[in-house]
Amino acid sequence: MRRLAVIRDIVVNLVTSNSRDPAAAYAISVARMFDAQLAGIAMCHSPAIVAGGMEAVPADLIESLHEESVRAANGAIERFKQAAAQAHLPAEAQMVETSIEGIPRTFGRIARTFDLAIVAQAEPEVTTSTGLAAEAAMFESGRPIVVVPSIQKDGIKLGCILVCWDGSRTAARALADSMPLLERAKSIEVINVGNRRREAEESLAAVGRHLARHDLNFSTKALTADGTDVTNVILSHAADLSADLIVMGGFGHSRLREFILGGVTRSILDTMTVPILMSH
Repeated sequence: MRRLAVIRDIVVNLVTSNSRDPAAAYAISVARMFDAQLAGIAMCHSPAIVAGGMEAVPADLIESLHEESVRAANGAIERFKQAAAQAHLPAEAQMVETSIEGIPRTFGRIARTFDLAIVAQAEPEVTTSTGLAAEAAMFESGRPIVVVPSIQKDGIKLGCILVCWDGSRTAARALADSMPLLERAKSIEVINVGNRRREAEESLAAVGRHLARHDLNFSTKALTADGTDVTNVILSHAADLSADLIVMGGFGHSRLREFILGGVTRSILDTMTVPILMSH
């Protein structure tokens, strides 16, 4: 009997800005599926305050904002522990203190020693520790990341997985990283979105041979799109399939302390409606 690939440990970036945390709930369900170790990380930071002119920022204001951040992190940890206990799942949690600027590299460094990192979708047009952690996990950890949409209510489901394939290195990385999930899926559809149909079909045939060697139940499909509507094509097709998960390579690059996502990657993360596994 063929042994399935497994996920041994998972780290989740806990949401501290509100009481609802779709990433934590999803991470608990993934940990239960794989009987994996689960760790929750709540980021705490000092405020980034830029004073106008020569005016000094009052020390008591800085301290007050820092204490608020600590309370929020502790609250997230307590909610996470309660949710894990209700699921009868052993889990550890810790507060990590850093600067706002240090959040990306800190979480990315932590995620390097876990099989999978799970984060919540960032709030649109708002720079938060959640958004920074998501991009850092992708660029800095060398590990796969699952981004959970803010509207997510259910735990992990693997009825149908949609794999986005363009033959790139990042797509290949995501495909390999998602194997523990693909092996448990009821159905898999691999799509190539573009204008060059012949090249798409050849690339899909090659990846299809690879998946067949893993005895996976899959289908392939070439979809047409110009450069401006790739995101809509992917998400619309995912909706048509009632996909439970999207797998794709995360396109972008890191430069010093900047994390810059490619256009399609950014658009997907902004408008996603189902969990997405990304690798870079």
